[in-house]
Amino acid sequence: MPTATYRATDFTAAARALGVEVVVASEHRQALDRLMPDRAVVFPLDDPGAAADAIATLHERAPVDAVVGVDDQGVLAAAYASARLGLRHSPPAAVAATRDKVTMREAFATAAIPQPDFRVAGPGDDVGELANEIGAPVVVKPVSLSASRGVIRADSPHEAARTAERVRRILATAGEDRDGPLLVERFVPGTEVAVEGLVREGTLHVLAVFDKPDPLDGPSFEETLYVTPARLPSATRTAVEHATRDAVGALGLTEGPIHAEFRIGREASAPEVTVLEVAARTIGGLCSRALRFGLGVSLEELVLSHALGLPIVDFARERGAAGVMMLPIPVAGMLGDVDGIDAARAVPGIEAVEITVPRGRHIQPLPEGDRYLGFLFARDDTPDAVEHALRAGHAMLDVHITP
Repeated sequence: MPTATYRATDFTAAARALGVEVVVASEHRQALDRLMPDRAVVFPLDDPGAAADAIATLHERAPVDAVVGVDDQGVLAAAYASARLGLRHSPPAAVAATRDKVTMREAFATAAIPQPDFRVAGPGDDVGELANEIGAPVVVKPVSLSASRGVIRADSPHEAARTAERVRRILATAGEDRDGPLLVERFVPGTEVAVEGLVREGTLHVLAVFDKPDPLDGPSFEETLYVTPARLPSATRTAVEHATRDAVGALGLTEGPIHAEFRIGREASAPEVTVLEVAARTIGGLCSRALRFGLGVSLEELVLSHALGLPIVDFARERGAAGVMMLPIPVAGMLGDVDGIDAARAVPGIEAVEITVPRGRHIQPLPEGDRYLGFLFARDDTPDAVEHALRAGHAMLDVHITP
């Protein structure tokens, strides 16, 4: 897992619940590494070969039963190491395709998976002309970043060219190659949904389908609300699940968690499902806390049980509805106090409020930024009640930011 992950607490808690010993692999040395050398490994997460070497060396001293990638930065390292040790894994090439948006688009095109029309822009290419070929509006996005960072809508070819320069500045700020390829995609209008799944021996088990009730029409694509079960007609939900299986199959993913994003056409007489992307990981941030399975099992427990070959008794999500709001950052500046947390917690249906950015930290909204202010969680009998609770809880918060 990357050092900056949100997910460390939930995965280590899942390991404790299963009675599993944990080795943490990350890109920075931590106190645990010095005190317990067989409980931590350090290597660059962006070098899967080095990851496989380091984990294989550990395996010689203290045999490893499973390697699980946490967040986008960890999944390819885990795939390479699992392949080296003969552990349960998806093919590294399939996982690599989820980390490169161009490779993913090409795999979907080969399999005739419905997706946005796209072009790839190199450093010398005329992005305005590519946008003209596709037809505006378009979405310009970096190939290597995730979580909607650097993803921007442009409504004309001229605007697309200016947007590409902005995306390249974001890449440079993120420590990536500013001259790396960009994707220029036709903007697909419609409702957006997300699918959480687990692939076991090549078979996809759909764990949850989420609504995204807020419109995601740009110019940036900051996600906020996730509510499950999705309020979709039965035929549309079936179409989404079929599209997920097709997309997973096109990439060649055979084992482990997946998180997929789709658009559903607004005016189609039949469900028109367009795949946006598939990731070989669980849902990001702390959003997995909205999910429970069987008798209160967490998503992370399912993932670890699968990786270890332990029996999974129940893939069914708990009864009732649940949701999460990723709290948006309204403006750039220095974070001060966040007032109203107790009032938000008192809203009927609200289960928890987590502010994950420390006071005094500089924050920046998407698309330049790379994180949210925190997370708001709700549970109730119906998706409508969950959505209402999340919006009411958010309205109670008063965020102080010094520009």
